[in-house]
Amino acid sequence: MIQTERPYVLSIAGLDPSAGAGILADVKVFELNQVYGLSVCTALTMQHDADFRALEWVPLPTILDQCQPLFERYPIEIVKVGLIESFAVLDQLTGWLLQQNPGIQIIWDPILKASAGFTFHAESPYVALETVLRRLRILTPNAWEAQQLTGIDSPLEAAKVLSQYCLVYLKGGHVEPVEETVTDYLLWEGEVLAAYPAPHLPQGEKHGSGCVLSSALAAGLAKGQSISETGRSTRQYMNRYLASTPYLLGFHTL
Repeated sequence: MIQTERPYVLSIAGLDPSAGAGILADVKVFELNQVYGLSVCTALTMQHDADFRALEWVPLPTILDQCQPLFERYPIEIVKVGLIESFAVLDQLTGWLLQQNPGIQIIWDPILKASAGFTFHAESPYVALETVLRRLRILTPNAWEAQQLTGIDSPLEAAKVLSQYCLVYLKGGHVEPVEETVTDYLLWEGEVLAAYPAPHLPQGEKHGSGCVLSSALAAGLAKGQSISETGRSTRQYMNRYLASTPYLLGFHTL
């Protein structure tokens, strides 16, 4: 017998010992948002909130071996994917997930480099990208990631292109120059469905903020919220998280 009071959400991402990012941060978000968090490790990282030193990738077969018993035991409808070794691995992983549950909703946070500056992928992002995007429910790039994934200078125009394949939640907090208001956008089929403005917080830079946001989106979907409700509740959660401390590590509160 398993608990059925809360929906299950799986995070497939890296292990950050500081717990500001990756699967440890994701499970914090899941618990606070009243969904049951499961996790699978894709990489062992050597880092803290201000310094990324090294990582060791977990091989794809080992990732799938971690996933298999979870899918055998729990009804998993929502998966958040974070740090992943390559786009080829992401292609194989998302294909495997759909084999386990053809109706599964996958959220991908396309982590191309760490907030401390470490770049994870030297390969072209175009490898297998279109196939992967069609399998996603939501893609959550920041401005730089949207540019890198498309080769388009304007983050919003890049997000419009990406949204031809899946929903895109474009994070506005990494845009230069910094303005008084930061705006996130939800896009689908080249159109902006919703905009979520928030005041820029001078102390709001947080290690792992992208992980937190994508996990909050996953939790909202798992609870049956509409896309617009999920986007709005996620932005509200992020506002509280970013304002929670003046440090790189934030607190999770409702």
